[in-house]
Amino acid sequence: MAKKSNSAEKRYRRSEERRLRNKSAKSAVRSSVKRFVTLAQKKDPEADAALKEMIKKIDTAAGKGIIKKNAAARKKSRMQRYFNAMKAAL
Repeated sequence: MAKKSNSAEKRYRRSEERRLRNKSAKSAVRSSVKRFVTLAQKKDPEADAALKEMIKKIDTAAGKGIIKKNAAARKKSRMQRYFNAMKAAL
């Protein structure tokens, strides 16, 4: 980054810290979704626990403003419906 001003430098540093923190949280949400879907497809009894963990990660990210509230609600709803469909297929 080119030297503009001290405040611009600090703003850049802070935004970079936030970007990395948000990236980590988004990645954790995606990983938990992938883990849940994999377990649900295998009809593993651990899928219920994975669903709860995934919902917790989604809610945490939404509460911090990393993902939007409606996006979080939509993702949770879709995963819950998927879980219910998999459970009904047993």
